[in-house]
Amino acid sequence: MDMIDELAGTIDEKCHVADRPDIPLVPSDDSSRKNAPTSTCLIVLGMAGSGKTTFVENLSKYLTANGAAPYIVNLDPAVRQVPYPVNIDIRDTVKYKAVMKKFGLGPNGGIMTSLNLFTTKFSGVLDLLEKRKFEVKHMIFDTPGQIEVFTWSASGSIITEALADSFPTVIVYVMDVSTSTSPITFMSNMLYACSILYKSKLPFIIALNKIDMVDPTLVMKWISDFEAFDVAVEKEESYAANLSRSLGLILDEFYGAIRTVPVSALTCQGFPKFVEAVEAATLEFNTEYKPEMDKMKADQRESRKLKSEDRFEKLKREVLEISTGPSSSRDDKSRAMDTSVSIGPQGDSNAKHEQRNFDAEESGMEETSFQRFLESAKKAKEIAKKPAA
Repeated sequence: MDMIDELAGTIDEKCHVADRPDIPLVPSDDSSRKNAPTSTCLIVLGMAGSGKTTFVENLSKYLTANGAAPYIVNLDPAVRQVPYPVNIDIRDTVKYKAVMKKFGLGPNGGIMTSLNLFTTKFSGVLDLLEKRKFEVKHMIFDTPGQIEVFTWSASGSIITEALADSFPTVIVYVMDVSTSTSPITFMSNMLYACSILYKSKLPFIIALNKIDMVDPTLVMKWISDFEAFDVAVEKEESYAANLSRSLGLILDEFYGAIRTVPVSALTCQGFPKFVEAVEAATLEFNTEYKPEMDKMKADQRESRKLKSEDRFEKLKREVLEISTGPSSSRDDKSRAMDTSVSIGPQGDSNAKHEQRNFDAEESGMEETSFQRFLESAKKAKEIAKKPAA
């Protein structure tokens, strides 16, 4: 813990754009805002060179010009400077070069370790976001250019799940249309997008970027019409072409589950439609994803409760066997105490972990019930010891 505190400082909030100190903060549990819409979190992902940072920069300017300045969080610890105003910056909390030097890491290892350290402080980020969730409409998270460092790391999953647990969350995958005009590279991009969609299980938008350089009509047609893609693949003669054809047939259904919006991060072309897609994805999150997530959490709580009850019943049987046995010596009582401790919720390391997930009320009820059982067992034993009249 000392090493973490040494390398990862406190979470700082900067005052830019969406941070308006002249507006008093209203507590998130204020009754007047109970049913008010909260901010939508946009987690922006993209391959190196896809135009992700430019996209975030000009999307911020576009939203601000339309009276909806976003709240921006930078999650790239290795970037030297960002061209947009940042509200929370990972570089203020974790010093990327110090992490590399401390652990003898390379660039990618340094980014991943910095993200891991930042994740240990992410509860502080959530606290700040909670204060702002009624003041801004969009919260944008710019991720590292090395996309795999975020999408396939434990820290990336923790951050994504923590945000989705508290806010409507949408994944935005910035895809370079200029590198997707070949059927094979197009399929590689779409396969990667598919893997992110099924890993995150969140509403997904593909921002088909750089349409100011390349006409996106062909790529959009491949997305909507497998036959057109198949015709294009037939012109390729390689093993990769055959693989792309097979994948295209499999992923044809996947295309219907995502929204694809052609945009230009440089000229802001397509941004109005992108904002509409975000609103539709937010509605989808609230009506489809959130109920399903709540159901999964309820099932997990019920499963933990049943496991706890099974352990409790086992404990009751063990104590009853000891308390009604032929011997009531101090050694037997000591063994009974040891048994109850070893198999009880506080003695089992797995039970400890699960018990922390229950609220205090459930724990209190269980403890009271167990105490009553012990008292009744004790009284029954005393009555059994009394000689018959």
